[in-house]
Amino acid sequence: MPIKILIADDDSLIREGLKIIIGLDEEFIVMGCVENGLEAVEYCLNNQVDVALLDIRMPIFNGVEAIKEISLKTKTKCLILTTFDEDEYINAAIRYGAKGYILKNNSPDKIKAAIKVVNSGNMVMQEGIIDKVLKGIDSDNSSKLNKDLFTIREMEIMQAIADGLSNRKISARLFISEGTVKNYITSILNKTSPEHRTQIAIYYLKGGNN
Repeated sequence: MPIKILIADDDSLIREGLKIIIGLDEEFIVMGCVENGLEAVEYCLNNQVDVALLDIRMPIFNGVEAIKEISLKTKTKCLILTTFDEDEYINAAIRYGAKGYILKNNSPDKIKAAIKVVNSGNMVMQEGIIDKVLKGIDSDNSSKLNKDLFTIREMEIMQAIADGLSNRKISARLFISEGTVKNYITSILNKTSPEHRTQIAIYYLKGGNN
């Protein structure tokens, strides 16, 4: 089935350009285009959207505020597509549930590929963006992960997340239910400060306290 897309950008030229580029590909359906974060939230609440393509700087609700609401209240996956790569936006977007963060200077094929990755349940980051996230983690000594806090199974879950697996694929790898996977992730998050599975993966790959 085609991936159902919402485009949210306050620049009408960008909106229409993306609509044409993405809409020409039969693997996607552009459900709608909106010009601010609040409209994006309302659209996702009232329509079945697979992936919301969101700019960061928008009026009323910015992209980060929209992601927070959309992630909490719908099943829509959020992908940031923006010209801005400031640390504060990156970290906030990830913290509130963004499944990807890429820049507008990418080719149409790369943008469409990123949408597919996010829709599949995995995450995608612009080259260079992940370095900013890692620096943000390093700058917060209070958020360092102590592996002694975690069980062997929880470490296996973190490894699977670091490998980019969805909850369904993790359950298949470890021969446990998706509900059990979610319970383990909740337990991991309760033991440390990361608020999003992306950060779990980054902590694991960084070696915790290293």
